[in-house]
Amino acid sequence: MNVLVVGSGGREHALAWKLAQSSQVRRTFVAPGNAGTAEDAENIPLQVSDTAAVVKFIKQEQIGLTVIGPEAPLVAGLVDALREEQLAVFGPSQSAAQLEGSKVFCKQVLHSADVPTADYRVFDDPESATRHILDRYPQADESVPLVVKADGLAAGKGVVVCGTRDEALNAIDRIARAREFGAAGDRLVIEERLDGEEVSVLAVTDGRTLVTLPPAQDHKPAYDGDRGPNTGGMGAYSPPPRVDSDLLSQIEEQILVPTIHHMKRSRKPFQGVLYAGLMVTHQGPKVLEFNVRFGDPECQPLLMRLQSDLLDLLLATAEGRLDSIAAPKWDKRPAVCVVMASEGYPGNYEKGKTIRGLREAAEVDDVKVFHAGTALSSTDQVVTNGGRVLGITALGNTISAAKLQAYTAVKCIRWNGAWCRKDISDRSRITTTNRSVS
Repeated sequence: MNVLVVGSGGREHALAWKLAQSSQVRRTFVAPGNAGTAEDAENIPLQVSDTAAVVKFIKQEQIGLTVIGPEAPLVAGLVDALREEQLAVFGPSQSAAQLEGSKVFCKQVLHSADVPTADYRVFDDPESATRHILDRYPQADESVPLVVKADGLAAGKGVVVCGTRDEALNAIDRIARAREFGAAGDRLVIEERLDGEEVSVLAVTDGRTLVTLPPAQDHKPAYDGDRGPNTGGMGAYSPPPRVDSDLLSQIEEQILVPTIHHMKRSRKPFQGVLYAGLMVTHQGPKVLEFNVRFGDPECQPLLMRLQSDLLDLLLATAEGRLDSIAAPKWDKRPAVCVVMASEGYPGNYEKGKTIRGLREAAEVDDVKVFHAGTALSSTDQVVTNGGRVLGITALGNTISAAKLQAYTAVKCIRWNGAWCRKDISDRSRITTTNRSVS
């Protein structure tokens, strides 16, 4: 079988790498891919927004399964277009993808399904949101434990965690007046800030059967100690020690299953990956946000640990027969992913920096270097092509051992302006507040 992975990030590199290991897969294509996917698969220069071109390629190359990685084509309805052509595709429909495409829609689903989440208000304009803050917090110096979110897609950055009234008002200005995230700021969600331990739990579902994957923990803030602006994710590890089997069962019963049932009852059946970004509070786990695809960088450590055939899992989901396959098998060893980024990220950054040391990093035991923002230059040099450039992922007998292997490989890699957090996987010892999920 030939397979196609849609996307160009670290998540897509990990998916293509794992799918290519299947004995059932003859050729693995990635559209448009990056410098790393060019080594582990075949890059295809398709414009993902050109649905006709994607359909033509799938039929021409007799693709048996298309796996859509990023959220934008899911929200735009690429799955619907492929299903209309009777093509096998892994991912949710456009209507179901609104769980990520609209934070307002997500909150409404959570409320209707009686799934625990933070209290919230929705605002259609910055003026009403500003009045709400000023009325509720008349004293400028009082604590303001709120989170301000852009309604639409904002690459994981449209969330501002606030501690003061000025911070909340500034967040409203950035999102709804300055339009920092474009049309994503047409509406605002303002919700209470939750305190606790942030974790990610992903489940693969065909709309009827649910297969919960091992938990992971992302690191959203740019700098060590969870400081600085939100990013798309500076690293992740799996599994976080604090998520035991009892807590995982509670998350399934109180969050995942009710959400899938509600979507089915609402005639928006969900098929694909449901990613729950959670805060484990003193009152139990609560949903921060849902994503409708594999997280990036959470996907990288999860697939490093997966020992089963990924194609079996994804194809059974796409064909609605998830109950017919065996449960996935996982390496008991934890995995840690460290993201190396370009200078200036998550703000402005330069592209085209030559990356050195990739071969040396790949030779470190139990390490895989997943490419995200990379490209090949005219002289076939690997160069930077994004803010998050690489995801160095390692296995180890303990989390500390996996972290050591990952950072050993990180030290091999260099380019002008390269940087990373130094504390990935240490976060289980830190109490956090709710942020955006990947």
